[in-house]
Amino acid sequence: MTAGGSREAGPGPSRVARAAGLRFRRPTEADYLRVVGVVDDWWDGRSLHSNLPRLWLQHFTGTSWLAEDEAGRLAGFLVGFISPDHPDLAYCHMVATDPNVRGAGVGRRLYEHFIEDARAAGAREVRAVTWPGNRRSVAFHLALGFRIMTGPGTQNLYGTPALAGYDYGTEDRVLFAREV
Repeated sequence: MTAGGSREAGPGPSRVARAAGLRFRRPTEADYLRVVGVVDDWWDGRSLHSNLPRLWLQHFTGTSWLAEDEAGRLAGFLVGFISPDHPDLAYCHMVATDPNVRGAGVGRRLYEHFIEDARAAGAREVRAVTWPGNRRSVAFHLALGFRIMTGPGTQNLYGTPALAGYDYGTEDRVLFAREV
């Protein structure tokens, strides 16, 4: 799943300056409360924290990433993995950036680290999903070179090809894929 809208218009100087000094590192379980604590806020109040239980930062840290500014404040995160059943596929479970640094390349840099992990592990494709009403996320993934996967059951939802009821039988999703 990917993050929603921004609180400020455009990447002003403070966003760019804050994003310029970022440090990227692997998360640890000790980061869990800090990460899960921003999820709903970074998705504009949508309740998505339950999609990120602690197990993600216990078992998937070797292919996940955090971005922190020079003061140690969380600027973004990506939680992903290489599929154990399909080792040629990597999957981004959740990616988000602090609304105060959106538009400054943080999400792109998180994905670049993840894609390098995928490539090094032998994966040939990265996949992700998002809610079709999240136009910012759809545009972000397309700008990164992802394509929207279509096939049987795909329909136009919120102006985007998606699968109705893909998750839980009730949650619509756009499916993305990108070769690495």
